Amino acid sequence: MEHIFVYVTASSRQEAETISEAIIRERLAACTNIIEDMSALFWWEGAVQKEMEVVLVAKTTADAFPHLSTRIKEIHSYDCPCIVGLPITMGNADYLKWIDEEVRP
Repeated sequence: MEHIFVYVTASSRQEAETISEAIIRERLAACTNIIEDMSALFWWEGAVQKEMEVVLVAKTTADAFPHLSTRIKEIHSYDCPCIVGLPITMGNADYLKWIDEEVRP
């Protein structure tokens, strides 16, 4: 089974926690990490924007990504949220097996 990290940015810790709780309860991810105080600079609506954001990293499977992405978009406050799947090419076999056991897309 292919394992992935899903990188998501959110407007606040509370939003990241709300998303995390939903995707964990719905078995779309085995685990998430929330990292606060990230500075983001980006183009939006024709101008450079600067905001503080929170990073959410979910550990899941490639098979779960379509459902997980859809669910995050339903909850997220952004019009166009960053939801990016990154492959895990190597890892602790026991940890990857645990992801397989916990994720049920």
